[in-house]
Amino acid sequence: MKLIIGNKNYSSWSLRGWLAAKQSGLSFEEIVVPLFGENWEADKHGGQIRPSSGKVPLLWDGDAVVWDSLAILEYLADKVGRDRFWPKDAVARGMARSMVSEMHSSYAALRGECPMNVRKRFDGFEPSEACKADILRILGLWAEARSRFGSGGPFLFGTFGAADVFFAPVVSRFISYQIPVPGFAAAYMQALWEHEWMEAWIAASENEEWVIEHYETVG
Repeated sequence: MKLIIGNKNYSSWSLRGWLAAKQSGLSFEEIVVPLFGENWEADKHGGQIRPSSGKVPLLWDGDAVVWDSLAILEYLADKVGRDRFWPKDAVARGMARSMVSEMHSSYAALRGECPMNVRKRFDGFEPSEACKADILRILGLWAEARSRFGSGGPFLFGTFGAADVFFAPVVSRFISYQIPVPGFAAAYMQALWEHEWMEAWIAASENEEWVIEHYETVG
């Protein structure tokens, strides 16, 4: 398998696809295509990211090509068993699916105001009311998942799974933009940030030479 991703410092969807690939336990080749780099347009129209119209991540598995991070996660879950990604309990699984789907389709204000920038810390960030509403919604979901289903470990549903894969970039955003969070959320964020896969991603982000200037300032 080959997983094509964008810059690790900036590409939140690539982080989700990469974590899903790691969670699958399958071996894969990682190919980084710098966002908006000199080969970006050529790759979009004739390279390995052409099937997705230039969106990353993109998974090639023999003749199968899968794009969009949620589709990649579900494709891999079909290959290795869905219990590797989703809680076994039906009630917990229902909530985890809902949280992942909501993350996939919502929180436009948070995404727009707080682009992922793993290695940056922004001082003085003031979220809009819409962004505050997104943050409160996320914290509420985290609180419910942890209180109802988190007894088996430090992650949203106890053990690391699909919900953590999808909220990992949010954790990065909360850290970068220094969003105040309650203690339970801080503990969850620390557990995720110190996960061995996240530590590897963070180290790679810090070693990247590419800089996208409009993601380096607030506002």
